[in-house]
Amino acid sequence: MHMADALVSPGVGSAMWAVSAGLIVYSSSRVNRHLEDRAIPLMGVLGAFVFAAQMVNFTIPATGSSGHLGGGLLLAILLGPYAAFLTVASILTVQALFFADGGILALGCNIFNLGFFPCLVAYPLFFKPTVGTSNSQTRIFLGACLAAIIGLQLGSLGVVLQTLFSGITELPFRTFVLFMQPIHLAIGIVEGLATASIVMFIYKARPDILHFSSRAKPLNLAHVHKPVFFLLIAALFTGSGISLLSSSLPDGLEWSFYKTTGSENVVGYESAFHEKLAGVQEKTALLPDYSFREPINSLGTKPVSHHLTNQTGTSVSGFIGSFMTLFFATLLGLLLKHRRRVFQSSDS
Repeated sequence: MHMADALVSPGVGSAMWAVSAGLIVYSSSRVNRHLEDRAIPLMGVLGAFVFAAQMVNFTIPATGSSGHLGGGLLLAILLGPYAAFLTVASILTVQALFFADGGILALGCNIFNLGFFPCLVAYPLFFKPTVGTSNSQTRIFLGACLAAIIGLQLGSLGVVLQTLFSGITELPFRTFVLFMQPIHLAIGIVEGLATASIVMFIYKARPDILHFSSRAKPLNLAHVHKPVFFLLIAALFTGSGISLLSSSLPDGLEWSFYKTTGSENVVGYESAFHEKLAGVQEKTALLPDYSFREPINSLGTKPVSHHLTNQTGTSVSGFIGSFMTLFFATLLGLLLKHRRRVFQSSDS
């Protein structure tokens, strides 16, 4: 559900950048007050895991479409809503800048759709009330499924509204929303089941690291080194291995484009501003679309890519991207912790 720049007008893109930047500042202030030691290493490895998980598209039966996990709700359950939102923002920034997955102008939209709705809406308003204070396994499972579905439905509706306000006439609101919502309902059900399964596994093995659990407690790196190591291995294995099994079918957004317009490519904005941002992204993207850049031969054309080369590029992208996300999310957590200590020292 990563939006490209062509789907967003400069006005809408800039407005969503401002909104998402405001949410980042707000979340940083909230995390700065309540940041726990356990959140810092977990922000890094969970960010890496979600980055890798987003590379794996699963087929939606009988639709000709595929989907991938958003991961925002999982992060909120494990880290709390504000640390989760910042981690999602880190993931999407790495994807946009270094892998050309989602546009730079549309980055504010993507952070809002994939971060705000699951972390700051679905988690506090649907997951927590469903779970309550009982920590019942049934409630946890149902709460994760319900919140994942609602978060993704709101996110897909956000995409529709942002293209509407951008004036993309090829995507009329009524038709586009009638395709976007059902396909993302199916994707949301899969994400809910996957999120619930992961949370239940952690709940049985280490309930003390779950943010919502009554048995959660402040933990330092020494207490979480085993979960951190396990999640890091899982991230690397998913990004460099399981991602090779990703479905080649169009994802829910691309599928909705085709069903709405009859074409997989939507002709959106092609302004000088969009071209400039595309040029910036072309320079920063180390592995565009999670693959190696194809060299241009003496005839000025790109050779046909070999399947093995594409697979290698995907594996390398998963490995590098996981570590990049690990670095940036961990760095963000350390900076916030340092900032808190500076404020505490000045107050004393």
